[in-house]
Amino acid sequence: MTKKKDIHFNISERKILLRVFDLVFIFAALYGIGHFFEFDYFYITSKNWSWNLILALYISVFGTVFELYDLQKASKSESVLANIVLTSSVTVLFYLFTPYFTPFLPENRIQVFYFYLAINVALIIWRLAYINFITSPRFYKKALIVGEISNIRPIMDAFRGADPNYKVLGFINCEEKSTETINIKGIKEYQPNQLYEIIAKENISEIVVASYNSETITPEIYHDLITLLERGFPIKEYTQVYEDMTYRVPVQFVGKDFYKYFPFSRSNQNKLYQFFHRFFDMFFSIIGIVLGVVILPLILLGNLIANRGSLFYLQERVGKNGNTFEIIKFRTMIKDAEKNGAVWATKNDARVTLFGKFLRRSRLDEIPQFINILRGDMSLIGPRPERPYFVQELSQVIPFYETRHIVKPGLTGWAQVKVRYGSSVDDSLLKLQYDLYYIKHRSFFLDANIIVKTLSTMIFFRGQ
Repeated sequence: MTKKKDIHFNISERKILLRVFDLVFIFAALYGIGHFFEFDYFYITSKNWSWNLILALYISVFGTVFELYDLQKASKSESVLANIVLTSSVTVLFYLFTPYFTPFLPENRIQVFYFYLAINVALIIWRLAYINFITSPRFYKKALIVGEISNIRPIMDAFRGADPNYKVLGFINCEEKSTETINIKGIKEYQPNQLYEIIAKENISEIVVASYNSETITPEIYHDLITLLERGFPIKEYTQVYEDMTYRVPVQFVGKDFYKYFPFSRSNQNKLYQFFHRFFDMFFSIIGIVLGVVILPLILLGNLIANRGSLFYLQERVGKNGNTFEIIKFRTMIKDAEKNGAVWATKNDARVTLFGKFLRRSRLDEIPQFINILRGDMSLIGPRPERPYFVQELSQVIPFYETRHIVKPGLTGWAQVKVRYGSSVDDSLLKLQYDLYYIKHRSFFLDANIIVKTLSTMIFFRGQ
């Protein structure tokens, strides 16, 4: 079997590509206008090299905040252009107002406009090139799934929404006795004896084995997979591909060998990480409490006008190791919202007051929880604490649900920046997948990423 190699970039490679070439195009544009025009606001010499670092830092941070490196949005011109303008505008604004680290304002103010224009034009040219070239079909990563019929559809749904450059072209049912069929638009079912043929014909990049029980794989398919592996063909296990692409742990596919899927991060036992984690918890909680005191008069006024009743709301939640505590929030619902018992909060919940909607969407209702963080009940980052009633209910229907309690709950978390508010068992399963991914991979870098994405959630009013 011969196979022509296709060029394709993994998710991490594309994110690095976007960041690196953003800076390459920006500095090339600034160097160009500085060289060919009388533009001396931003010039690169051995004495002012630090200006380059500051500009690169601003572009990277604000590009992340305004979702310039979200691969789904980066592949669509209508969304990426708006994000470019937001990123460049805030970057230039911060660059202008930090003259201790950046150049002083030039006497000729038109140079500031040239500076802003150069950044926008550079980013637009590069991102349009990325959309029309890197995200085109010639760079697609083509995959073939070999697995059980029952696993195909949920895996397909997850892959399809995770990466626009990852295309599953078909699947092979590995069960010898199964007569079940499945019809998915754009996905063709092939026979086991077509495995080599379809790899060569469609130029397949990798095979994903999606079998819940390896005993179901027929000897013929097993032999073919071993042969392909010995020839160096990429064959991956579906839970690992799922996790790498979606940034969540697929607990619904984990069986009796669960211990293989939960090699939790060493940071959970790392004393240095835990020390700094707690230090930053206290540091940011003090800042948060001070901020809360500053805006408290506005919150009081809004509560008086459109949220009549008590300002604060206390509710029992489950924390680390299953211990309960009382969470503190600004009240967002009407009085006696649950007089008939606990119910799921839903989108456009009628119990949420007019001012409560604003507090939720802006995440300002969470500010009092900085007190919980200072007391040690919670952390700045972690799985959101759930109520005991729902924990008991969800742990009976969702496997490994209580695993999320091995770390402190958080004010924000990986699930909170990835999905909207959970209002059903299916939503809770999705959130659990993200929570377990965080517990499995938690690190200073992932914590910083969550903080930046939380800012995006607040700026784009995505709270609920």
